Amino acid sequence: MNSPTIAQKSPIAAEVEAGKTYYWCSCGKSATQPFCDGAHKGSGFAPLPYTAEKTGTVYFCACKHSAKGALCDGSHKSL
Repeated sequence: MNSPTIAQKSPIAAEVEAGKTYYWCSCGKSATQPFCDGAHKGSGFAPLPYTAEKTGTVYFCACKHSAKGALCDGSHKSL
């Protein structure tokens, strides 16, 4: 599998609703960052489901290198 495309080197804040599942783009090619739009097809990448535990703002990873999956862990600072 190839390395993901870095969409940007900072997290993307998004409002989420408790209990709702969102599909995070893992390839970095989606035009609807941080969410999947199907641009990964044929690349070996797949969207990662993220189910919100509570309603509010979360910070999704946009560099695609977070050890926390869909959520930012600051990995972009070392890229």
